[in-house]
Formats: sequence, structure tokens, C-alpha cells
Amino acid sequence: MGGFFGVVSKRDAISDAFFGTDYHSHLGTKRGGMAAYDKEIGLQRDIHNIENSPFRTKFENIFEEMKGTSAIGCISDTHPQPLIIRSNIGTYAISIIGHINNAEELIEKYLLTNGGHFNAMTGGNVNSVELIASLINHKADFCEGIKFAQEVIDGTASILILKNDGSLVAARDKLGRLPVIIGKNKYGYSVSFESYAFEKLDYEKVRELGPGEIVHITPDSLTQLSPPGTEMRVCAFLWTYYGYSTSTYENVNVELMRYRNGKILAQNDKERGLAQDIDYVCGMPDSGTPHAIGYANESDADFARPFIKYTPTWPRSFTPSSQAQRNRIAKMKQIPVKELIQDKKLLFVDDSIVRGTQLKGTVDFLYENGAKAVHMRSACPPMMYPCKYLSFSRSVDPLELIARRTIVELEGEEGLKYIEEYSSSDTERGQKLRRAIADKFNFDSLEFQTLDGIIEAIGIEPCKLCTYCWTGKE
Repeated sequence: MGGFFGVVSKRDAISDAFFGTDYHSHLGTKRGGMAAYDKEIGLQRDIHNIENSPFRTKFENIFEEMKGTSAIGCISDTHPQPLIIRSNIGTYAISIIGHINNAEELIEKYLLTNGGHFNAMTGGNVNSVELIASLINHKADFCEGIKFAQEVIDGTASILILKNDGSLVAARDKLGRLPVIIGKNKYGYSVSFESYAFEKLDYEKVRELGPGEIVHITPDSLTQLSPPGTEMRVCAFLWTYYGYSTSTYENVNVELMRYRNGKILAQNDKERGLAQDIDYVCGMPDSGTPHAIGYANESDADFARPFIKYTPTWPRSFTPSSQAQRNRIAKMKQIPVKELIQDKKLLFVDDSIVRGTQLKGTVDFLYENGAKAVHMRSACPPMMYPCKYLSFSRSVDPLELIARRTIVELEGEEGLKYIEEYSSSDTERGQKLRRAIADKFNFDSLEFQTLDGIIEAIGIEPCKLCTYCWTGKE
């Protein structure tokens, strides 16, 4: 995944761009970058690896190194960005959020056949930002170029451009899978993935861009270059997992959605008579916590935190390259509150169960500290398909997904014909799936949120939501 933030202002923009970008650090762990425009210096750019140190520390000297009244920044889990491009339509800095499935096809069809070339990275891969910039440059202006790029890309691309005159061009991806939100203060405008990022900097929300909408922004104006499309597929996983709790997308706040989601999970358990004899409802920290609060509010059990994550020196459990080291660090971060674990029946709500690589270690840790029972609830349906639009999951091989892998273990490849049945707890296959995963991880019981439940919790028309990772339907 990733996120971007941009500012165009009548005053220095570096501070706002720095803090606004930093507020997107939960969306990526590989690289951070900033670009700025100053009328005397021109375009400037800086990119750092942030795998072992957060954005803020790598860019702490940016106020001495960069200046300008316009700036963009990004957090990326993929390729280095923003890039500065010199082309037939001008010199500009560009950043993107999204994922391209047909990169090789696009390179062959539109670029190499015309004698073009790319600066190849390790392994011969091409930077996806450079690829999109090359597609944009096929047309005579930014608006037509962005529309062309989004038309030929199989995947998703929201685009933020800083032009060599200090203005911005912002475009939401064609089907609006990701948010692009505009803020305004008395000095100018901001562009952000996360709404709270500009609100903390004293910008007020103007509006969200619609699917495929393109705008041109100066300190004094917000001009629509291309209107939004009528079809939207905003990612439902935004609300359940990777969106930040304080953000609002399509007028639906993330934290409140998670409370509703947990409430619906609890109602489902009550109707089925499941896990009614528990001492505490607990959230798998951190993003499972609000779902658990919603569950506890609806249940007869109190909310509690039986273990706390120690984050001052272990902010990211997934930084090491090996899974064994990631598991070790995850365990090091878990500090038990033994009085809330010893002889207690616990029900945990996690935001999702994707691969399950760390869950068994967590459950073993709870039993080692005296838990009497551990029930597990997933705040979303079983993950059956790797995301091909946003790459929010590390899982590329479908069999890395614990639900899909368990189906194959139960029934072989033939079982994949019955994914819809396995997804439902109301079917024999669905019950077998839940029992098999529960046995694998030593849960006393396992349940998933239903597709209808998560759609109800979000409160947006189903036809406007992307639920591909659960249903495989585009």
C-alpha cells in the first residue's frame, strides 16, 4: 500500500507536507519521499529507505535541505518516489498509490516498440511511477495523459503531480478504490489519502474526489479538469484494517464503522449461541481493538487488554526479512497482564486473519500465561483471494492465505469450487473450515464476520464496494 500528501500554498509548504506525509506512515514501511517547488530553485526531491527507521527520523533535516511554497510527500511499500520527470508536457514531480498488474504488457505495447527505455531496477523491474509517467507523457497535457494511463492500466492508480509552476494535479483512481481528499485553509489547499492528516494541520475538508476525477490546484483555485465517473468500487478493507481509525472515507468514519462491525459480530454469536460464557472481550492490538469494543458493548462480557504491545523500541514487528525474526519480535512486544489472563476465558477480535503466521504464537503465549480458553473472531470474512488492485497484503500465492490453504488441505483442489460455501458458517463446509483452522491454532472457537455484516457496518451500497479479496468478484 502507500499514501500521499500534497500542499500548494502562499507560504512555505515544507512543514505541512512533512507532517502530513508522516501521518501516512501506517500505510507503508519501505520508502518515504518528498518533492518541493520553489520559484528560484525549481523542483527538488529527497527519498529515503524507511524499513528500519520511521519517516520522521529520516526526514528530520528536510527543513534545512528543501524549501518551497508547494510540496508533495509519499509513504510507499513499493518503488522509490516521488520521481522528477522531464517530458514533452513539462518537468514535474509525480507520486502514485496503487498497483499495476499489466506492467510488462504496457512496456512492450506502448514504450519499447517506440524505441523508449527505462532505468531498470534490481532484477530488471521498472519503477511503476516511471511507467505511469511515461504513459501520461503519451498525450499532450496532464489531464488527457492521466485519463489515458488509467484507461490502459489493469489495476489501480491514484496520481499526485507537482508541476514546475508550483501547482498540483490530483487524480483519484478510475474506480475510486482509494480515497483522495481535498482540504483548504486561508493560505491554500492540501491533497491527502487520510482526512485527519490535513485536519491536524488546520485545513478544512472541501470534498473527496470522485472515481477518476482529475483536478488542478493553485493556492487560490480548485479547478475540475475531468469529472468523476459513475461507477465506484471503494475498498471495503479500508474500514476493517488499513485505514486509520480517525479517518473518514465516503462520509463513513473508520472507528465508528469498527464499533458497528464488532456489534454485528456479537449479535451473530448470540443468535448462534456461541462463546457466551467468557470473562473478557479483547482486541488483537491495535486495529482489532475498536472491533472488540463494539463486540463487548453488545455482549455480556467486559472489554479488557490482557496483553500490551511494547512499541517504544519495537514499533514494527514485520521489519526483519525473515519470518522467524518477525515472529520473535512480535513475541517480544507482547507484555502480559497476568491478572487478566490467569484462569480466564478470553474472546479476541482481530481485524482479519490473512496468513495466520503469528496467531498461533499469540495463542500459545496466552495459554502459557494461564488462559483457560481463547476464542477468536475475525472482523472480516475469510480472505480467499490475494488483492490484485492495491497489494495491501504480502500474500501473492493464493495458498499463502490460511482459509484457502485449509480448503485444499480438507478437500484438495476440488474444494476451491466451493469457496462460497466455505466462506459461510451456515454450511457444512464452512463449519469444517472453521474447526480446521481453530484446531490448527488451538482456538476454542473461530468465527468470521459475514459479507452482509461488513457491508451493513460500512453502510455504503454494496455495488460501490470492492470485496474482491473475500468473494473473487470484480
